[in-house]
Amino acid sequence: MFADRAKIIIRSGKGGDGHVSFRREKYVPDGGPDGGDGGRGGDVIFECDPGMDTLSAYRYHRKYAAGDGQEGGKRRCHGKDGQDLILKVPPGTVVREAATGQVIADLSGDVTRQVVLKGGRGGNGNMHYATSTMQAPRYAQPGQESIELEVQLELKLIADVGLVGFPNAGKSTLLSRISHARPKIADYPFTTLTPNLGVVEYEDGHGFVVADIPGLIEGASGGAGLGFEFLRHIQRTRVLIHLVDGAAADGRDPLEDVDMILEELRRYDPELLEKKRVIAVNKIDAADGSDVAARIRERYETGEVPVFEISAVTGAGVDELLGYVDRLLSRMPKGSIRYEQEYFPEEHMRIGSEPFTVSRDPDDEHLFIVEGPRIEKMLGYTNLESEKGFLFFQNFLKDTGILEQLEALGIQDGDTVRMYGLQFDYYR
Repeated sequence: MFADRAKIIIRSGKGGDGHVSFRREKYVPDGGPDGGDGGRGGDVIFECDPGMDTLSAYRYHRKYAAGDGQEGGKRRCHGKDGQDLILKVPPGTVVREAATGQVIADLSGDVTRQVVLKGGRGGNGNMHYATSTMQAPRYAQPGQESIELEVQLELKLIADVGLVGFPNAGKSTLLSRISHARPKIADYPFTTLTPNLGVVEYEDGHGFVVADIPGLIEGASGGAGLGFEFLRHIQRTRVLIHLVDGAAADGRDPLEDVDMILEELRRYDPELLEKKRVIAVNKIDAADGSDVAARIRERYETGEVPVFEISAVTGAGVDELLGYVDRLLSRMPKGSIRYEQEYFPEEHMRIGSEPFTVSRDPDDEHLFIVEGPRIEKMLGYTNLESEKGFLFFQNFLKDTGILEQLEALGIQDGDTVRMYGLQFDYYR
């Protein structure tokens, strides 16, 4: 069975604890602290594997964890870093936070690898805490905790064109026709039905990928049938071909079918109706085909939405339809639609209420130092290189009262603030 969705629990590695030890050697009776630093915890990384086309590997194994960092050792030995966890997924996979549905990563296009959870930073050994007044510190920093998160994996087909319509519209026949004698067409089965991906190729080597999206029926957007499962695969496409049964099989009204499909698209995602669309009236070789096409053209054809008359069986009108779609795609930006990151795990970590201090350096009146367990935890979980991460950092300084304390100490524009490995100039 093809799997296009899976829900799993992922955990980054915990940082190794710093070590407490003292140098003990012959002829060195008063050796100082030599406890080493803990190793970094492993990251959780999602990576595209072009050889995969389903998420079935994640259907029965739910929990995945990166390696923990090792504790530091004696003689300033650094603990071993935890092993990164690399989870392979098919191209087109979207990683969402399970509770909110917000996007964490979209593995498509140029993005083939992304760190989703950062491992905890290793703690400092006691060798870092020796001072002129504390020459034998018996304290070492604990490693940062791991991050655990439940995520939803969704596979969305990557295709230029999506074929939509009722099951009797002839989508499979059309896909077979436009991919006939072109070996790149392949079955793309998932759930209990069999949609297909076909490649329309031209003699000069260019072409486009078409996805048959089966199962759309009335109520699909609300989960009726399997339509809800399939509608997500339309979201990446750039153009929709809306195929209509011109033979009016089963006594259905083709015009009502058009309205019904458009309503299902609107209910699922209103932005689907903003995509470039083409209406193709199929089965014009049937008795009523041309008459139905005329009625549909009268009601729906506009400068933005043309109507074509085709026969997927005989091939009539198909070249004209494909030529229009090809020209349309050539005027549009290349590449499938990507989803921007909405959920940043570091923002949802509980920084806690650990202490911190804000002080002025006694040797430099223009240098201010902010330190403490809460600061270390925040810096360890925050990606300051991203715009959202830096905004979170700024809000943290304000919400915790750090900015207020700096101002109380008399900080001025251009003064320097140091937070462990981070240093920046202060400006109001």
